[in-house]
Amino acid sequence: MKMGNRRIRVLAGLGFSLTFLAVVCIWGSLSTETARVTDFSRVNIPPCLRYPFGTDWLGRDMLARTLKGLSMSIWIGILSAAVSAAVALVLGITSATMGKAADSVISFLIDLIMGVPHILLLILISVALGKGLRGVIIGVSLTHWPSLARLIRAEVIQLRESPYIQIARRLGKGRWYIAGKHMLPHLIPQFIVGLVLLFPHAILHESSVTFLGFGLSTEQPAIGIVLSEAMKYLVTGKWWLALFPGLLLVFTVVMFYVMGESLRKLLDPNSVHQ
Repeated sequence: MKMGNRRIRVLAGLGFSLTFLAVVCIWGSLSTETARVTDFSRVNIPPCLRYPFGTDWLGRDMLARTLKGLSMSIWIGILSAAVSAAVALVLGITSATMGKAADSVISFLIDLIMGVPHILLLILISVALGKGLRGVIIGVSLTHWPSLARLIRAEVIQLRESPYIQIARRLGKGRWYIAGKHMLPHLIPQFIVGLVLLFPHAILHESSVTFLGFGLSTEQPAIGIVLSEAMKYLVTGKWWLALFPGLLLVFTVVMFYVMGESLRKLLDPNSVHQ
């Protein structure tokens, strides 16, 4: 009974997080025009029934701007995390199966990138590529793969000593055949969970870089832009301009974490009994 209740709670957490993220993405996508509308007759209105998140100094609806910014950050996070996870999967398998030379080169790259703070490396890549959407996506993609690659590499090294892998090797099967046929199916759960858990990191770093002025342009209502602009008006008592967007950003990151942990528990047989 307890195991059944635990599984129900995990499924409920997964369902709630997926529903919340889907609602934010859909609502934000539908709020593109609303987020840009300025109306000087409703400037700096505190939160109320008509405007739950209030309005800003240009009379823009902060709820629409926040949802649009979050949806943009989520899509950027999904795309960047997918590319980063794919890089991690290929390099992790290559490092553990293609001999000592490949392992040394890839391990050096992992240590090199992990030795530099993510946010600093992301800013350097983003600025080098001219900032904007392309610079942020490429920057996040190139800075978030090392941890997952190291995890996949360790998993492949364990699998490499398994009896059926040794038998396949003695039967003359090639390295890539063994990796694709025998190792990849065992790596899929770790890969999926690692991919999902990369989302919150990607979203937070994209928002941070944009907040600092090295990411998306000010014309795009990204969540980092919304928070950056709000900082100028906090001293004048416009607290709602930063509070609600910030809280919703944190809640979105938590939902991604809940989704990742739920998937880990569902895909890992050992965690079901915990």
